[in-house]
Amino acid sequence: MKEFFKRKDIEISFKRYVQDALSAMALGLFATLLMGTILDVLGAQTTTLFGENAISTFLIEIGGIAKSMMGAGIGVAVAWSLKAPPLVLFSSAVTGMMGATLTGFGIAATGGPAGAFVAAALGAEFGKMVSKETKVDILVTPAVTIIIGGLAAKLVGPGVGWCLVKIGAAIMAATEWQPFFFGIFIAVVVGLALTAPISSAALCIMLELSGLAAGAATVGCCAQMVGFAVASFKENGVGGLVAQGIGTSMLQISNIIKHPWILVPPTLTAAIIGPLATCLFDMSNIPIGAGMGTCGFVGQIGTFTAMGFTLDVLWKVLLLQIFLPAILALIIDKIMRKIGLIKDGDYKLDL
Repeated sequence: MKEFFKRKDIEISFKRYVQDALSAMALGLFATLLMGTILDVLGAQTTTLFGENAISTFLIEIGGIAKSMMGAGIGVAVAWSLKAPPLVLFSSAVTGMMGATLTGFGIAATGGPAGAFVAAALGAEFGKMVSKETKVDILVTPAVTIIIGGLAAKLVGPGVGWCLVKIGAAIMAATEWQPFFFGIFIAVVVGLALTAPISSAALCIMLELSGLAAGAATVGCCAQMVGFAVASFKENGVGGLVAQGIGTSMLQISNIIKHPWILVPPTLTAAIIGPLATCLFDMSNIPIGAGMGTCGFVGQIGTFTAMGFTLDVLWKVLLLQIFLPAILALIIDKIMRKIGLIKDGDYKLDL
């Protein structure tokens, strides 16, 4: 069996499913749900500013279609990360869609993003097992992929999706109840998830995190991205500033393993700003933007979507998501450099 799994490139491991597949799932979400939301918001805003027009109507229309294809996007992305052959890959658009939209036996809830992930992953692995094993591969492989994925979508996906949504609801309720302590907790945990080789965006979307909890998650992610960008400016210059500040702080993973102290400035910054977002500024976000931070400025777009685009919201976004993360991380980094915990070159990236 071990030889068979090796030949079929089936690897049951944390890296394959949590790091690779979950990160790929986020790409599927970005290409469908995220981009669709941005286009939809853009269409709605231009309609408000200029009245109903053909361009705004078109943006809203294609945005709605992109959002509706979330399951298919996740399915293809997950199958691709699992190194699925072509027939399995294409069939996974179907399994992902089923996982996102089908309800379970006795469960009214749909699987959502989590259901799409489960259905696509199981369908793809079983599809890989039978791929090119028969003379009628063109029939057998997609049939097995879709049937197994469909069973997972009905039997497993809705339960998993329901549990994650309930966990997300509990986190949001707890944040409303104890905004100070949960503001710290969420900002730190989601921020660390963003820098780790897993997807904080996929996590927040599966939990359907919104409201104050999403606001704390956003500033936690911003603290990591902006914090690493400014703290490492001496070593990495403008290229590193852009790559980490608008791209991802995940670039620092290898340096964190070698020099763990460099994780302290952005993480401590997240712990400071988190409760400010929840207790003083009532920051909120939508699930899509909660785990993105400043990556492509999606966290900021999500904040404006949740809170409205006003001057009051704009200065809060600039203060909590850009300026404070930069200033606090830089101060903490300077202190740690002075006492010798962080040294020149510890943040250096191979850009």
